[in-house]
Formats: sequence, C-alpha cells, structure tokens
Amino acid sequence: MIRLQIVEREGADLRKTLIRDMRKGALRTFSVTHRGRRVTHISPNYPGWMNWESTGGVLDCEILSPRRPGEEWKFLRAFIGRLAHRYTNRIRTITIQFSK
Repeated sequence: MIRLQIVEREGADLRKTLIRDMRKGALRTFSVTHRGRRVTHISPNYPGWMNWESTGGVLDCEILSPRRPGEEWKFLRAFIGRLAHRYTNRIRTITIQFSK
C-alpha cells in the first residue's frame, strides 16, 4: 500500500476537478467508481486502485493492489505523472508514504 497526501492550492477544488475530468473524458487515463471514492487506471497493466477522500483542501489517497502486491508503484507513477502534466497550478505539495 502507498499513501499520498495532496495539499491543493487555495480554492483549487482538485478532487472535484479530477472527478469531473474523468467522467467527461478530459482525463481518459483514469476512471472513477463507487460514487467518486475509487480511482482506477483504464489499462490492466496498472494494477489496483486508489481510494481517496478530501477534507479541507487535503486529499488523502491510498493506493492498493491486492492481486499483484508490490506493483502499486505503477499506478503511483501514472497518477503523479498526470497530476504533474495537467494540474500543477492546483497543487501545493504531494507527500508519499510507503508501507509494507
């Protein structure tokens, strides 16, 4: 499991923006399910999913890959890459925590 904490810039509403972009096709790499609480990659080469919630401008994320343990990094790489490419103006910091 890998945990992320994303602190967004003032008024960015990052989670809402990402969900909207995933649902409308502007962010086709990922999809959102479970009423916006779970993010998956559209390619089966990126195993697992990410659960997330937002409180007070901070997104707490948890990347899980129970069927292919140890490969959460693939999802992490794709997600961070997409954030860096398209949403840097909405993000203040990203903290990554690795656990066994």
